[in-house]
Amino acid sequence: MTEGYKWLIMLGGFMFITSYAERMTMKSPDKNKQYLAYGLYILAQAFIFVPLIYIAAFYMDSGPEILNQAAIVTLALFTGLSAVVFVTKKDFSFIKTGLTVGFFIAIGLIIAGTLFGFNLGLWFSVGMCLLAGGSILYQTSNLVNKYSTDDYIPAALGLFASLMLLFWYVLQIFMSRD
Repeated sequence: MTEGYKWLIMLGGFMFITSYAERMTMKSPDKNKQYLAYGLYILAQAFIFVPLIYIAAFYMDSGPEILNQAAIVTLALFTGLSAVVFVTKKDFSFIKTGLTVGFFIAIGLIIAGTLFGFNLGLWFSVGMCLLAGGSILYQTSNLVNKYSTDDYIPAALGLFASLMLLFWYVLQIFMSRD
């Protein structure tokens, strides 16, 4: 499922579920529907991550240690970026346009790589870590400056999505070493 057209179909489904979950958490006043949408999003994340975690744990030379290393680096980066927002109280909403353009370029490269059979490589993963870091700044800024205390589900979904994106590409970087 992680190669070729099957992977594009899976990513397309993931993007559809992500869009649906974000709409449901932002627009529905019913907390049960918001939790259902968040749960659906977490399930979609599991479908995306299970193959990668399996490959990292069982097929890489460093085995499960690589998962621990990637998790520690991801959590350290996430904590540092979030601390910047909490300490400075700065509004990072100005980076939304840059993130949007960056993510569309990334999606285009992923599709092109799948269709034409080339590997995006280490530098793509580094660029995606930068985008994920920007997304963490943006989402944490929204948490501090935009969301009310009743908007904890959409805030959690946005931060979780950014955190998992960062973990995905940090793990890709660590896996490229083996």
